[in-house]
Amino acid sequence: MDVYALLLSRLQFAFTIAFHIIFPSFTIGLASYLAVLEGLWLASGNPVFKTLYLFWLKVFALSFGMGVVTGVVMSYELGSNWSVFSVQVSPVIGPLLAFEVLTAFFLEASFLGIMLFGWRKVGRGLHFAATLLVAIGTLISAFWIISANSWMQSPAGFAHTPAGGLIATDWMAVIFSPSFPARLGHMTLAAYLTTALVVGAASAWRLLHDPDEAASATALRMAIGMLAIVAPLQLIAGDVSGKAVRHLQPAKLAAIEAFWETRAHQPFHILAWPDPKAETNRWELSIPGLGSWITAGDAGAEVTGLKAFAPEDRPPIAIVFYAFRVMVGLGLAMIGLGGWGAWLALRGGPERSRAFLWATVAMGPTGFVSVIAGWIVAEVGRQPYVIYGVLRTADAVSPVGAGQVSASLIGFLAVYATIFSVGVLYILRLIAEGPTEAPEEPPTMAPGARP
Repeated sequence: MDVYALLLSRLQFAFTIAFHIIFPSFTIGLASYLAVLEGLWLASGNPVFKTLYLFWLKVFALSFGMGVVTGVVMSYELGSNWSVFSVQVSPVIGPLLAFEVLTAFFLEASFLGIMLFGWRKVGRGLHFAATLLVAIGTLISAFWIISANSWMQSPAGFAHTPAGGLIATDWMAVIFSPSFPARLGHMTLAAYLTTALVVGAASAWRLLHDPDEAASATALRMAIGMLAIVAPLQLIAGDVSGKAVRHLQPAKLAAIEAFWETRAHQPFHILAWPDPKAETNRWELSIPGLGSWITAGDAGAEVTGLKAFAPEDRPPIAIVFYAFRVMVGLGLAMIGLGGWGAWLALRGGPERSRAFLWATVAMGPTGFVSVIAGWIVAEVGRQPYVIYGVLRTADAVSPVGAGQVSASLIGFLAVYATIFSVGVLYILRLIAEGPTEAPEEPPTMAPGARP
């Protein structure tokens, strides 16, 4: 095994998946938001909802397209850089990814055209049904992707073949692996928060320039409502997921909290500097006893430390430790922003508080940052395994040289830095322009249809 090829392969996959995940995490929530907007317009007849729908539909189309393109790249990487993983695990993972294409992507692709181009060509009911089906399709896609990744985190329902591969023996156990329910809820809520933060930031930006813009004021209040409800729920979902990690991946939990010794009454390290060589934390800002209570629900519970695992079986500690605190810190900031906005809404004027509007603008990208930080915790914390406890990452890489991997990595960096950066900048420019007056309403039924 070429250790440099392994490192570069990991860096390449980390780069592409980090870039890709920002689009699904946005479009999952945005698709549901579009369904709500169109439903409210049909129910109330308020043209503001139609204006918002048509504006965010353009953003959704661009983001969806970029998500598809960046996702396709990763499937090629599995074959080029991780061929051993693909050969050994494809009998289990392959069907899950195929189900995602058959049940989700085809559904989204089939009705996305009606969403985008059928506004004046089909009836209101059919168009709304298409929007709902695309939203459902994004959630089904999340179901299968999180199912596949959760099985890699907590494999179940499989057996080893004589040839050294893996095969499913219980598909229900594979699909609904032990870590799957908590992780699916956590990721879905993260997608909704990401969308709410982007919608809120775009609306706040417009209101800073025009406080009387009705569409942006409505969108801001909707974003505040989502933040005020979903951000606290995300804290609960994250706690449930974290407690599951204690039983399923104790080494990951020890790295998340920088626990070295196995003992009860573990402290909670707000900040620390872990030193893997000395097997200690160089310095700590801690709250005594709180770590066991947070991770196990009992201050007297014994929590396993990193010294219980061989050094070669420990994940990179500092990366996991700090990525987790970035995610949690931003999550608490989201709760604070939602509570602040709800308080202002009760007083009748979130759009009149320039301090709140600027804070909302500043918080706009934090959903993406927290999603990436969360995936870093999940994926780096699983190391040194690609299938936890079953297949090591070093044994899953393709027999390629560092030169080949570095060439493709440089190519990816160049392409992403140019083409996709331009796409992201165009989306941001479109968002900054804000919603404009909606065009003529669609007909109540398709042209030529019988009454």
